[in-house]
Amino acid sequence: METIKQIITNITPIVEPALEKLSSLFEEIHYPKGHLLFRQHEVDRTVYFIKSGIARAYYRTEESDVTFWFGKEGNSVFSYNSYINHTPGYESIALLEDAILYRIDYHQLENLYATDIAIANWGRKLIEKEIILVEERLISRLLLNATARYKNLMDQYPELLQRVQLSYIASYLGITPVSLSRIRAEIK
Repeated sequence: METIKQIITNITPIVEPALEKLSSLFEEIHYPKGHLLFRQHEVDRTVYFIKSGIARAYYRTEESDVTFWFGKEGNSVFSYNSYINHTPGYESIALLEDAILYRIDYHQLENLYATDIAIANWGRKLIEKEIILVEERLISRLLLNATARYKNLMDQYPELLQRVQLSYIASYLGITPVSLSRIRAEIK
């Protein structure tokens, strides 16, 4: 399990005084499996980092939930629309395991950005990395078939396959659980 200082510096190196200032404002919290960090159609501008556990972002339709993101140890968790635009988020984010998270309020973070250039640059790097991850998921979804997307998931995040129920993985891949079973059987 990484400390908040390790998670912060994994995003980009930051000078010690800024690291101390930033890390001191994070609160460590514990939530049980199933806890909703964010609710679809609500505004919540909290930023979390996962110390331990798995989270899932999904969009609920009348027919089903569509999973589009998994977060694990070291990942940031926030509702982009709520955080950036101050408007209701389109997703819900739930914990798939008991979790330990680091939490900071938007206002505290914005105050640090306004008063410390090192922390402002760290925040820019955080958002840049998040944009790249979103772009990679989009390109994968548009250009790769389901088997290739599953193989990528196996290669990049093998622990998810052990810790996340298969129906969520099928939803993330944009296929049915039956299709996922077929792909898994072909790969073995």
